[in-house]
Amino acid sequence: MKILALETSGDACSAALWIDGGCQEKFELTPRAHSKLILPMVDELMSAAGLKPQQLDAIAFGRGPGSFTGVRIAAGVAQGIAFGADLPVLPVSALAALAQDFFNNHSEWRTAFTALDARMNEIYWATYQQNSQGLAELIGDETVTDASQIRFPDAPGFGVGSGWAAHGEVLRRVLGHRVADSQAIIYPRAAVVAPLGASYFQQGLAAPADQALPVYLRDKVAKTLLERESGA
Repeated sequence: MKILALETSGDACSAALWIDGGCQEKFELTPRAHSKLILPMVDELMSAAGLKPQQLDAIAFGRGPGSFTGVRIAAGVAQGIAFGADLPVLPVSALAALAQDFFNNHSEWRTAFTALDARMNEIYWATYQQNSQGLAELIGDETVTDASQIRFPDAPGFGVGSGWAAHGEVLRRVLGHRVADSQAIIYPRAAVVAPLGASYFQQGLAAPADQALPVYLRDKVAKTLLERESGA
């Protein structure tokens, strides 16, 4: 299986190439430079592997939530490559990628309380549990709220993501004994999006290229942004 993965939803920009379980990644922590970096990263990975897009099985991409501009970059590039090479796409949640990265390095934990700083005094959050295959599985829904309005399940877990740096005091007060500790310095990255995408592909969850769409969660703000761009 050959999967190209893209992740640009936050401060980090990355691309990865997954070939039969092996993964090569290009990663840079450079906010606001994603549009300049992502295509050269893809070209380097594909050239090093001696592959053309038509030889891939699918394109996985970080579909958000996250930076509105960043999420659209990955979705747009994924859609462009997929259309050009007649490939399906595999949308992967940024929160799932955070949880999976944490589980990969802390297999003793089964529950991750993921939270990304959404600005405007809000967070994107969700609960993920590690399933029997070691994959991050969503429990409930992903949503965006004020940090004080989170509703994580009554089970012990570990806090993961930038929301814990921005709103850690509030989150710990709401969660109380349920949160053991937190890891805020962790970024959604393509090297994690790729294997998640591969697992989705095996489950028959690949979608047509026109379904390479960003997920903002904050619909009102996203709509206003799109209206400004269209001149509405």
